[in-house]
This record gives sequence, structure tokens and C-alpha cells, in this order.
Amino acid sequence: QVQLVESGGELVQAGGSLRLSCAASGRTFSANTMGWFRQAPGKEREFVAQIWRSASNTYYADSVKGRFTISRDNAKNTVYLQMNSLKPEDTAIYYCAASSGATWNYWGQGTQVTVSS
Repeated sequence: QVQLVESGGELVQAGGSLRLSCAASGRTFSANTMGWFRQAPGKEREFVAQIWRSASNTYYADSVKGRFTISRDNAKNTVYLQMNSLKPEDTAIYYCAASSGATWNYWGQGTQVTVSS
């Protein structure tokens, strides 16, 4: 079982930066692929980024590539999402997720990111 708690979301102006954190409980954190998703009002949840267990491999949605960076600290059971050059269209609830296989098994409660123009 893995429990995920996100933090770091807030109101920021366009062009600004934020770093989201996701603290995970459970001894198997390092074995999981970790990901970030987001859901804007009236839209479906969408993939943002993921990082594999070794932290050497990452993958991003085209909409955030070059602006967002996902990282993890297995010693701290934490995954991060550094978001730079934020745009109003990045406004959403951001969710952390963990996968031990082919699906995203665990989800956090989400943290609100609002980017003002």
C-alpha cells in the first residue's frame, strides 16, 4: 500500500515558477514509477510527467516539455515537479500517482495550482 500527499500548489503569476512535492508512505516507494497528472475545470485528467524507479528516465507531455521537470528522492520517499514559465493554461489540480506495474495504482488528493494572467 502506498499513500501519497501532494503539497506546494498556490496562486502564481504567469511566467512564474512553483515546485510541487509528493510525499509517499510505504516501503516500496523506490520500486514504483511515479507520475504527475492534472485536471483543469471542465476537463478530463491528463498526464503531465513520469519518472521511472531509477530516476534516470523521465517522460513528459508535449504541453509541458522544456518547462517542467520531474525528479525523485528515494531516500526521502518524495517526488517533485518543478514548474517554470507557468501559463494560465497550466491552472489545474495536480495529482501525484504511483505505479507498480501497468496501471497507476495509487493517487494523492491533489493540490491546486492557479496561474493568473
